[in-house]
Amino acid sequence: MRLFLTLLFRNRLAALGAVLLLALVLLCLVVPLLPLADPNVTDTPNKFLRPFSEGHLLGTDHLGRDLLSRLLWGTRLSLAVGVAAAAAAAFFGTLIGICAGYFGGWIDNGLMRLIDMIMAFPYILLALAIVAALGPGMLNALIAVAAVNVPFFARNIRGISVGLTAREFIDAARLSGQGHARIIVTELLPNVLPVIIVAISTTIGWMVLETAGLSFLGLGSQPPQADLGSMLGEARAALIAAPHTLIVPGAMIFVIVMSINLLGDGLRDALDPRLRSGALARPSPVTRIARPAPPPAETPARGVLDLDGLTTRFEVGAQVYKAVSDVSLTLGKGECLGLIGESGSGKSVTALSVTGLVASPPGVIAGGAARLDGVDLLSLPYRDLRGLRGRRIAYIFQDPLSTLHPLYRIGDQMVEAIRVHRKMPLAEARARCLDLLRTVQIPNAESRLSAYPHELSGGMRQRVGIAMALVNDPEVIIADEPTTALDVTVQAQVLALLDRLRRERGLSILFITHDFGVVGQLCDRVAVMYAGQIVEEGPTASILAAPAHPYTRRLIACVPELGGGRRQLAAIPGLPPAVNRLPAGCAFAPRCDRARPDCQRDPIALRVSGPRAARCLYPEEALS
Repeated sequence: MRLFLTLLFRNRLAALGAVLLLALVLLCLVVPLLPLADPNVTDTPNKFLRPFSEGHLLGTDHLGRDLLSRLLWGTRLSLAVGVAAAAAAAFFGTLIGICAGYFGGWIDNGLMRLIDMIMAFPYILLALAIVAALGPGMLNALIAVAAVNVPFFARNIRGISVGLTAREFIDAARLSGQGHARIIVTELLPNVLPVIIVAISTTIGWMVLETAGLSFLGLGSQPPQADLGSMLGEARAALIAAPHTLIVPGAMIFVIVMSINLLGDGLRDALDPRLRSGALARPSPVTRIARPAPPPAETPARGVLDLDGLTTRFEVGAQVYKAVSDVSLTLGKGECLGLIGESGSGKSVTALSVTGLVASPPGVIAGGAARLDGVDLLSLPYRDLRGLRGRRIAYIFQDPLSTLHPLYRIGDQMVEAIRVHRKMPLAEARARCLDLLRTVQIPNAESRLSAYPHELSGGMRQRVGIAMALVNDPEVIIADEPTTALDVTVQAQVLALLDRLRRERGLSILFITHDFGVVGQLCDRVAVMYAGQIVEEGPTASILAAPAHPYTRRLIACVPELGGGRRQLAAIPGLPPAVNRLPAGCAFAPRCDRARPDCQRDPIALRVSGPRAARCLYPEEALS
């Protein structure tokens, strides 16, 4: 709850809406205790008194009744009816939507056709028809407003339930012997509850407006009972002579609806698990740069891609997560550099930082530079940086099913990747895409252009991802664990394909993985990451033969060897440190069998010796 409130109130507009709405609710609760005039007592000699008149702070209406008293009692009634109508619509709409989505078949068809019939009528006409059939009155207006809003909830919840019902956790619940009612209550309902809460919060204001509209037409609250709609209806005849009688209830309706809508936006973000880990804002198109001193825009290039002291953090409230700290790497032309480490060591954040793709907020590039041929990418205007993405620097991601758009054909996505960077006739672009699909060894390439991502196997989708990375002849490809989700046979094919393309096209590849077996097969050099830092770097063969850092040795020991006889595969004890509480010295020291007291005292510098480098005071092997 504390985290939820913190996230909610970080959205200032949502906080404003919450404060206003809370103030209104508290005011409505204490109305019976306030020394107010009777809202229904008439005093025609004192009708249409102006605001701030003696004894009448907001003036009086056409019958001399106190406007302040009628406003507070009317707000109390309008809010109560709006909340009750929203709760009733949510209950019945959720019940219909969940049952339709979960059971499917004739139940789904029957319930949804009933909802379609209700939605075929304009909602305000349907509400008027219901009130006309039941008779004027606030209770009947509540029933009418709730009924016409049931389809809104039913449609939304049904769509979400259909997707959730096909998920594995529902199958697991069925296999465990749970009944339908229990699965719906314990498995399905908790997953749709955030959507229900957000929908209720955003529709209460709409329902206040609807009931006010019915009362304005004389079909809601009946005289002398006051609500905001009836006050507007009674004041319309005095619009010119006494505009304050119309402005007062109109302003209250505006405040109620705006505060509820602002709060609804905040609730939507605070309940979204994708946004709860960061600030309540959608990611910017480029990572926020907060370097204390921007480096020179251009420096002599050591390789095609140079990272100099790159530092990336995630700022979540008062917490600062040091995901990448002072990373320096050089990727030469035609070279494959492996970046290896456990999950959470900072490999993917390093790769995404190169072109400013780390989600911001909460991501911040706090130092260093990423240079392409000597030009700092992080200093470029967004327009120039966007032109480099996918053209000179391309990415191959781990899961192509989530990175390929599920609603577009493979050919359309590849053509778009070309034509967003250069003007090319459609036929020529499709011919190039077809040629690339053949290059990455996809059989029946012509038919695959018209296929959707879900129609391809995992290996085929990964090959499509490689082809899309090649469409603009990039100089650098960043491959972020592209073989992790593949079986061993397909993994070997993809690695061989990447190696062949690198040699034929002169590509430079930054290959991210956590498998030294893959590194040994593909990479010329390797850099080992731990807790956001490079702990060892050097030629692959040299590091595999004689690892210097204890962490590297333990990683290599986890790789099984075929034909090497029996040996123990010991996992590394302990867990990596939390990057928001990194120790002062070596981050690996608590898990290291060679650690000494001075390892944890001060930061350890990266010691360079020829082609090798290691961040260790007591290395396994002397660097050479």
